[in-house]
Amino acid sequence: MVSEFRIRTETESNMAKQSGSNKSRLYVPEPPFRPGDTPDYSHISVPAAHSPVRPDPLCDADETRDHATSLIRVMRFNGETQGDWVPGISPEIKRTALRDIALTRAMDERMFTMQRQGKMSFYMKSTGEEAVSVGHSLALQDTDMIFPTYRQQGILINRGASMKEMMCQCLSNSGDPLDGKSIPVLYSFKKHGFFSISGNLGTQLIQGVGWAMASAYKNSDEIASVFTGEGATAEGDFHYALNFASTYRAPCIINVVNNQWAISSFQGIAAGEGETFAARGTGYGLATLRVDGNDVLAVYAATEWAAERARRGGGATLIEHFTYRKSGHSTSDDPSKYRPESEPDVWPFGDPLERLKTHLILIGEWDEERHVELLESCKKQVRETYKSAEAMGNLSGETRVNDFTMFEQVYEHALPHLDEQKRMFAQERD
Repeated sequence: MVSEFRIRTETESNMAKQSGSNKSRLYVPEPPFRPGDTPDYSHISVPAAHSPVRPDPLCDADETRDHATSLIRVMRFNGETQGDWVPGISPEIKRTALRDIALTRAMDERMFTMQRQGKMSFYMKSTGEEAVSVGHSLALQDTDMIFPTYRQQGILINRGASMKEMMCQCLSNSGDPLDGKSIPVLYSFKKHGFFSISGNLGTQLIQGVGWAMASAYKNSDEIASVFTGEGATAEGDFHYALNFASTYRAPCIINVVNNQWAISSFQGIAAGEGETFAARGTGYGLATLRVDGNDVLAVYAATEWAAERARRGGGATLIEHFTYRKSGHSTSDDPSKYRPESEPDVWPFGDPLERLKTHLILIGEWDEERHVELLESCKKQVRETYKSAEAMGNLSGETRVNDFTMFEQVYEHALPHLDEQKRMFAQERD
């Protein structure tokens, strides 16, 4: 696959040579399309007939060098599957993936609407990226520890986390086990192996690799899976994590979700105009894979490979999930200010929900009628669950959170100045 950004950079370089300029100029990356432009991705080559070979999971890391610049795909757009990476999973598991993707999307839509109505302060959707979290989760053991970002709702859905509790954490109400101490969508579910989300994505990387090193030290077969976005690969934490993961062969998977945009800055700001993000792992001696993030079966296959490598002592794998963020970065973001409105509709790798539906229909395990019923069922489940969650409080009314909890569970031992503030607060309330 040739990057459109690389084409543009080479063109500018040739123009500079022709002009005869020998002065150094500061180069500032710019996205190829701006609001008002007609986005055109015809220059992106979509592999249709093949994927790179599937090597042995315990191969030398250098044997995956080409996998960092190619693209692992399983499903073609007509629903057919082909290549070495086709996973041997049942139609039932595929239908589970379809349901979890649909349920994640339905929840996102509901919560986004509720934020716009003032029921919560903030929300972040994962529309268009659901296959990354769902496919990844399906290929792991429930005892494996996930260090997620704020777009991995699908992992919690797939692991059976309470949707009502997820909603209560977003509403910061009396049903929130965090007592409203965290920003909405920064979920924390220890019982589901879902490490508390950090708004600073880079911190998850070094913590996750450290957890994996500790697991290996204890001779456990549990592995860690760490997520970050392509923007955060420009931070030092990313490189610290890769160095430790390589040096100590930590049993972990480092996932870079390349959805083309880091907040309102396109991937070029994180050096995305150069080599692929997966290729950054080769410099650290890590196994590297680049996968079509809108192909849930390809995500499953790549994760399964990396998990087996980690569990058998082969060390860490860096996976770049090549996908697209259809919605804004968050409810505080307006993507129409920096990208064409139609850009999400012309992304050449399609929609993960539709692609899996097409595959299941092709193999005779699904049909349009059942699909409509599934979508309606997901909407109903989300609607009823939200009503139950909102009954425990919301931002536009009463959150019903005990205000005194702001002084608790922050420090291990009570501090004198906080005790004094708590006393003064109690007096004011009386």
